[in-house]
Amino acid sequence: MTTGLSIHVGLNKVDPAKYNGWDGQLMACENDARDMAELARTAGFQETVLLTEQGTVDNITGALRKAAKKLKDGDILLFTYSGHGGQMPDAEGDEADELDETLVFYDRQFLDDELNREFHRFSPGVRIFTLLDCCHSGTATEVPGSADGNGEARPRVMPVLRQQQVFEQNKEFYQRLQRELRQEGNGAGPGTVLISACQDNQVALDGSANGAFTGALLRVWAQGSFSGGYQEFHRSIKDRLPRSQVPNFHTTGSPSTEFLGQKPFTV
Repeated sequence: MTTGLSIHVGLNKVDPAKYNGWDGQLMACENDARDMAELARTAGFQETVLLTEQGTVDNITGALRKAAKKLKDGDILLFTYSGHGGQMPDAEGDEADELDETLVFYDRQFLDDELNREFHRFSPGVRIFTLLDCCHSGTATEVPGSADGNGEARPRVMPVLRQQQVFEQNKEFYQRLQRELRQEGNGAGPGTVLISACQDNQVALDGSANGAFTGALLRVWAQGSFSGGYQEFHRSIKDRLPRSQVPNFHTTGSPSTEFLGQKPFTV
């Protein structure tokens, strides 16, 4: 019998002491995490939910490493993240746009290569499905309900000036981390499917109940009535969002044809 474990991270703000006074206030990220946990539980996953202050690097990597020890070939991990996304200069030259995409965790930015390193701790036969509802999430027009108090669409992106300030204040740490990740390298790794809220050069919109991406995903899923594989799932979500926010479909580690053809969230 196969096992499904899921980890759901939702951050409505970050620690301003770690981000040069910026708290990154958002509205719907905790709702996204709770709703995705409910979806996962209904589908047969054993879920872990980490909200805002719980969304630290140690807590998230700890949950991933605990799952990596439990899951065997044929099992599945579902990882969902809802919060801010960011970018920083790629000191090691492994990104075509010379930028590393980041997930903005409560206590620091988490590099896309760090997430990849955590996934490589899993057995090669584990299926990994990742959903990222944040800006710059592609390889990480106004939408109704996605507005701040002034009626303007609120993107889930760390402001560029803040990104620059935080990077400069922690430049030595991040450049050393980038070097370590580059030197480690990675093999093929488990078959991983990523559906993200937007392309690397786009922003994802927040909302009052859910993020625009998560809201579209839940409508497509329709409490499990969706039928089709992962690529059809991606296309259906894409059809519900504006051209200014185009969800990305990305795979690593050569997921099998059987995996790709399964109904999403199949344990």
